[in-house]
Amino acid sequence: MKRVTLRIIAFAAMLALLAGCAKAPGSGSVTDVRVGSLKGPTSIGVIRMMHEQESNVYSFTMETQADVLLSSIVSGQLDIALIPANVASVLYNKTKGGISVIDINTLGVLYMVSGDDSITGMKDLEGRTVYTTGAGTTPEYVLRYLLNENGLTDKVNIEFKSEATEVAAVLAEDPSAVGMLPQPFATAATLKNDALSVVLDMTKEWDNVGNGSKLVTGVTVVRNDFLKEHPDAVSAFLKDHASDAEFVNSDTETASGYVAEAGIVEKAPVAAKAIPYCNIVCITGSEMKEALSGYLQVLYDQDASSVGGNLPADDFYAEVK
Repeated sequence: MKRVTLRIIAFAAMLALLAGCAKAPGSGSVTDVRVGSLKGPTSIGVIRMMHEQESNVYSFTMETQADVLLSSIVSGQLDIALIPANVASVLYNKTKGGISVIDINTLGVLYMVSGDDSITGMKDLEGRTVYTTGAGTTPEYVLRYLLNENGLTDKVNIEFKSEATEVAAVLAEDPSAVGMLPQPFATAATLKNDALSVVLDMTKEWDNVGNGSKLVTGVTVVRNDFLKEHPDAVSAFLKDHASDAEFVNSDTETASGYVAEAGIVEKAPVAAKAIPYCNIVCITGSEMKEALSGYLQVLYDQDASSVGGNLPADDFYAEVK
């Protein structure tokens, strides 16, 4: 009888131990969290989680088009997604408040590149032509906002190209030209041509305006149904995301290898040079709300449709403990 009792106790202890091991990081949930991201800087901040997804509770899907991620969120195929900031606002409006933003994952990734080192501020663009992509999207809105704030409206010619590689081609042919490129294209252009360098950081130029907001590229959103059902899993993801953002910025050599392996940037050396300029962050809470709401206001003032027709209400900004 004693042997049977001891075996039962041992078996129960083993089950308890196994149950304790099957937890999401930092929580008591066994939920498999389905995460989607875009191929680019917004994926870099979760690159370690992506690399180790077979050994954690996250399953990642990386897409090249935001529309694919949006449809997956709406259909419930994804729980969390890392998407452009203005697209998050559009999604909030389309789903009638069905999603919330839980952090800012990437600040500005736009840079002016040129071989003309006399350009040290926005004022130096007067009378020049700036080659860029993004007609009718956030790059254009950012550029026009900064030109206006610096008294340069109608004093700078903007010539749009369909792809970043076309802007890079113009700069390669004429290093004295000025191009606005996102990362990692800005870094790649300077590595391919010694005559080129980054002359203006658009994130710093935004900060110089001093309106209390920040230039935001990407945010992380969650389906509110998932947040209500699995708050611990979302909280755990945020902690892991913050840890990954710190890892990327502190160990760029390892991170760049993961980035190249994932196909986000073709070569690890380019990724290593670009990561410090990608402004990978994990900003939450009131700081997130202040930075993001001000940014969306700037876009709304230029084109309401860029944020979905209306600015999001306060419930757009989730406070995840």
